[in-house]
Amino acid sequence: MMDLLKIYNTNMETNKTEEIKEFKKGAWINLVNPSENEIKKVCESIQIQEDFIRDALDYEEKARIDYEEDDNTTLFVVDVPIIEKNEDNDIYTTMPLGMIVVRDDFFVTVSLKKNKIIEDFEKKKIKNFQTYRKTRAIFQILYLNSSYYLNYLKQINKETEIAEYILKNSMKNKELLKLLSLEKGLVYFTTSLKSNELVMEKTMRGKIIKLYEEDEEILEDAITENRQAIEMAQIYSNILNGTMDAYASIISNNLNGVMKFLTSITIVLAVPTMISSFWGMNVGLPFQNSPFGFVVMILVSVILTLLVTWWLKKKDMLN
Repeated sequence: MMDLLKIYNTNMETNKTEEIKEFKKGAWINLVNPSENEIKKVCESIQIQEDFIRDALDYEEKARIDYEEDDNTTLFVVDVPIIEKNEDNDIYTTMPLGMIVVRDDFFVTVSLKKNKIIEDFEKKKIKNFQTYRKTRAIFQILYLNSSYYLNYLKQINKETEIAEYILKNSMKNKELLKLLSLEKGLVYFTTSLKSNELVMEKTMRGKIIKLYEEDEEILEDAITENRQAIEMAQIYSNILNGTMDAYASIISNNLNGVMKFLTSITIVLAVPTMISSFWGMNVGLPFQNSPFGFVVMILVSVILTLLVTWWLKKKDMLN
């Protein structure tokens, strides 16, 4: 079974970050959908309230900052972008990520599922990351989070273009549902990005955690990237809304055209049916006893059918 509790520590002499087993001061503790025993173990070992971890595990938790003066512990909750696999489509959505600064001793991250932001730190892809630099670690996560939003937004735009190309050739429910799913993802992204912006701006004021001059630039870049992501999400959302409305109008127009054509065909076919019905009555009728009666009726039916067809064509009812 995969270990859901991992502890990392940066050696101050070698500046190398390695996974360790004990709760060492200056370490980074990462929890992914932890069990009850793991939550209790972490809280007892580093002396924090369980609510700090449980709040970050609430899927509906909004981006916010919470400070507990008695424990000298600060909780940062931000929304991170994720892709959930579905039978038909990938679903773009968000989930909360908790970052807990425990005094000057530990840095804790908590999430419901694995995500690329934390994985990049675990795989040592982030330059100048040290577990004991908690303020910098938070800013680096915020910056990387904003960058992933931008990457996912570009993916959404590409998938939208592909779906539109397919829809131009044939109207398929699958592609329409794909566009609807992407539109929903953009709504999630926009809402989460705006909430994250409030958290970063509140952090920027320097009243929550101490800001170091060399790290402040990272936070400024994160705010800039986040604002750019908000603008992109809103632009893509407006374009997608317009596209969905356009295809809804096209589908409605096509349906009206089909119904109009079928109605016209029904009228055309009704002419010979009506004539044959008249001459099927048990009353005296013209050409009833004529040896050419059948031929005459066929000619009359053809002529009237052609006249009706010409009239409907003139009225643009057969296009």
